[in-house]
Amino acid sequence: MTAPRIDIDTLRRLPKAVLHDHLDGGLRPATVVELAAAVGHTLPTTDPDELAAWFFEAANSGDLVRYIATFEHTLAVMQTREGLLRTAEEYVLDLAADGVVYAEVRYAPELNTRAGLALSEVVETVQEGLAAGMAKAAAAGTPVRVGTLLCGMRMFDRVREAADLAVAFRDAGVVGFDIAGAEDGFPPADHLAAFEHLRRENVPFTIHAGEAHGLPSIHQALQVCGAQRIGHGVRITDDIVDGKLGRLAGWVRDRRVALEMCPTSNLQTGAADSIAAHPITALKDLGFRVTLNTDNRLVSGTTMTREMSLLVEEAGWTAEDLRTVTVNALKSAFIPFDQRNALIEDVVLPGYAPLV
Repeated sequence: MTAPRIDIDTLRRLPKAVLHDHLDGGLRPATVVELAAAVGHTLPTTDPDELAAWFFEAANSGDLVRYIATFEHTLAVMQTREGLLRTAEEYVLDLAADGVVYAEVRYAPELNTRAGLALSEVVETVQEGLAAGMAKAAAAGTPVRVGTLLCGMRMFDRVREAADLAVAFRDAGVVGFDIAGAEDGFPPADHLAAFEHLRRENVPFTIHAGEAHGLPSIHQALQVCGAQRIGHGVRITDDIVDGKLGRLAGWVRDRRVALEMCPTSNLQTGAADSIAAHPITALKDLGFRVTLNTDNRLVSGTTMTREMSLLVEEAGWTAEDLRTVTVNALKSAFIPFDQRNALIEDVVLPGYAPLV
C-alpha cells in the first residue's frame, strides 16, 4: 500500500532545516527592483514577476558558469548598508514563512565591498539584518535560527581573509566557512593555508565539491582540506557501481559526512537530469547522510516547500523521508550538539509526528 501524497499546505507547515542557501541568490524580485532603482543599476526588466522569470530562465542553461553570472544583478544591490540590512532581514522572514526552523546562510563578503564597505562592515551589517529578521519572525510566532557561513571565492585571492573573518566573528553569529564560485579548474587545495588556519581555530567548514567537477574534488575537499561537509556532492555516485560503494563513497557514508544536495539547482547546472533520477534518492536509500537544500531561491525559483513537493511528486518521497533529511541537516549543523538536539527533539520530531 503506497502512502498518500502530502498536500502543499501540509508541506509548508512542516519544520525544515536548510544548510546550503546563498544570501545573494535569495532576494525578493520586488526588492531587487527597488534597490536597483536606488543605486542606478540597470536590470533586464523592472517588473518583479518578469524579473523572477528572467532569473529562472537564465539559470536554466545547464551551465554552471552562466548560472553564476545571474548574480551580477543581485550583488549590484547588495553594496550598501541599506541594501544589506534589507536583504538579510527579508531573507530570514521568507524562510520563516516557508516553515524553516534552522538555516545556515552563506555569502562572500568580498563581493559586497564595491561601494566602499570594509569586509568587517559587511559582516556586521548582514548580522544586524539577520538578527532583525529573527526578532520579527519570533514575534510573529514563526521562530527561525539562522547561522552564517562566510565564503571565500575560490578563483580569487582573498580566501584567507574570509577565513580570518570567520574566526573573528564566530561568537557573533558566524558558525562556519565555505569556498564558493566556479569549481572546475579551481581545486580546494589551492586554499589549503586557509583551511589549516580554520582547523587550528576550531572553526568548521564545508566545501563546494562534486558538482561541476568529480571525485577528485570531493576527495581533495575531505582528505586534503578536512571539510566536515560537502556542498552538493552529486558526483559521489561516480564511485558507486551497481549499489557497491568505492572507497571514497564508503568513507563519505560511513563517517556520516553530510551531502548538501540541491535538486532544482543541480538540474539547472546540468549536474542532474531530473528530480526523479536525482542522486539524492539513491544516496538516501544507501544510507548516506543527505540533506535537502535550495541553494539559490530566486535564481532557482524555489523554496524548501517546493523542493520537498518535487521529491514527493516525482521521486515518491514520504513524510518519513522528509523527516530523515531534516534530522540529517540538524545533526550536521555547525552549532553545538545540545542546540542541534533540542531542535530535533522539541521541534522537528513533534512536527512530523502526525504524518509518520
